[in-house]
Amino acid sequence: MHIYTPPPSPPLLPAQWSGAYVSYWSPMQQEDQITSGYCWFDYTRNICRIDGLFNPWSEKETGHRLWMSEVGDAEHKQSHKQKVAYSREVMDFGVKLFELQLDQEVTPFHELFLPRSVLHDHSAVYVGRETVLGYAADGWTFTRQGKGPSTYYFKAGTDLLLRMVTGDAQQHASVRDFPNVVTNPIPDWIFDTARKMEVAAAKA
Repeated sequence: MHIYTPPPSPPLLPAQWSGAYVSYWSPMQQEDQITSGYCWFDYTRNICRIDGLFNPWSEKETGHRLWMSEVGDAEHKQSHKQKVAYSREVMDFGVKLFELQLDQEVTPFHELFLPRSVLHDHSAVYVGRETVLGYAADGWTFTRQGKGPSTYYFKAGTDLLLRMVTGDAQQHASVRDFPNVVTNPIPDWIFDTARKMEVAAAKA
């Protein structure tokens, strides 16, 4: 009989990883939305990029949904954002989608959205093995200062992230699933948005 042995310590995230994600809430409430996107993290260059629709974002209050591509460059302490507002109008033939490209933004940026050592930095505690996205997964829970609990699930015995749960899932938690994480080298062009914006700003 195989005896399961819990991992001795939480994993670091891979030095480079990327993957699609699905963002939703648990339990889902009437105003909650399901969105999706893609992210890239390169800890060797201290840079990341996330493309996707905002969640949470109130389409009812703002009149549109908001998509953003953000390159967070902690090496150069800057975040570069490109945004598009999407609004919907009911027409005789159905619903028509309108898009408006918003001004690009450059803001201060000091740390990647998801640090590689996030579990170690916050003394994550092992909470057991569950099935997540069809895989056996190890769960680790931690609490950031001033925020609620978070539980991250990794494919058992690996450093591959499968799910992030932020908040109390019994009440209302933000959930982000990563169904196809890969650790292939990330090409330079993925982060070229930041460089192009820097050049444009220098010429202005």
